[in-house]
Amino acid sequence: MKISLSDAHALVCETLMRCNVSAQNASSVATALVNAEASGQGGHGFRRIPAYSAQARVGKVDGMVTPVFEKPVPGVLRIDAQHGFAYPALDLMMDHLPDMARSQGIAIASIHKSHHAGVMGLTVERLAEQGLAAMMFANAPAAMAAWGGRRPMFGTNPIAFGVPVGAAGDPIIIDLALSKVARGKIMAAKQKGVEIPDDWAFDPDGNPTTDPVKALDGTMVSAGGVKGAALAMMVELLAAGLTGAQFGHQSSSLFDDKGKPPALGQMVIAIDPKATGGPGVGEHLAAIANEIASEEGVRLPGRRGKIARLEAQANGLEIEDDVIETIRAIK
Repeated sequence: MKISLSDAHALVCETLMRCNVSAQNASSVATALVNAEASGQGGHGFRRIPAYSAQARVGKVDGMVTPVFEKPVPGVLRIDAQHGFAYPALDLMMDHLPDMARSQGIAIASIHKSHHAGVMGLTVERLAEQGLAAMMFANAPAAMAAWGGRRPMFGTNPIAFGVPVGAAGDPIIIDLALSKVARGKIMAAKQKGVEIPDDWAFDPDGNPTTDPVKALDGTMVSAGGVKGAALAMMVELLAAGLTGAQFGHQSSSLFDDKGKPPALGQMVIAIDPKATGGPGVGEHLAAIANEIASEEGVRLPGRRGKIARLEAQANGLEIEDDVIETIRAIK
């Protein structure tokens, strides 16, 4: 069905608020999920609402808490999400990190006791639109084995990067999971009752599978083989090790209401390009962006999602009927 962005936001808010989520937190989550849908990232959008709602209802995620912060040293913003949703913690980060980065050239936000970070490209884009380069790292419940192993140790552990490219151009946004595909795509396939390609995941016995249920019980295929597995370990150490968050193999699933809070971590690094590259750095970045985009068939990362969001603002979202029905059935 077709739904306007404002109606979609209201639907998410109303649903979450029926499930022990405060109005402020519900609005933060709704903004993130609607933007994910509008960007074409349905696996991080409305299909997450049933799990979010169920977890909030039983307290696996605390929908009523407010994240708190401290600045233990000048360049670090340490945020305790207090076992709540990640999005209010990320909103709190946006209230402080840009000014910190501009005042000293670079600043880091360390988030712990957190939850699903969603489409991280949208977070780094918020920083890039304020003229800052940004990197974001997040760990997730274990879904990938260390190279050579079968035991799930690391999550799909996404990385996102954003950089402004001059006064007029949209920022370059890179957002990728370190599994071959995001786990949300397998969750979506399970909800739709369809098979997945046989090179996305392994079943619990370590065999390639097309069954999304077996894939969710097994392990994900890493992007780029041994290199992807090593990068997933790096993100685990950055997002969980250095933040004091729970490691992926200790965390409960983001897809159901069983177990303790996942207590995940995120790390965001913001850099002021003018401090590192001088007053002409914007034009310098624009020059390489234009050079890359000048070749036929090349599209700069982040443009497709931006175009999709503009289309959604003008014409609304198209959400599958079964997804809307499931959301409306949540009481």
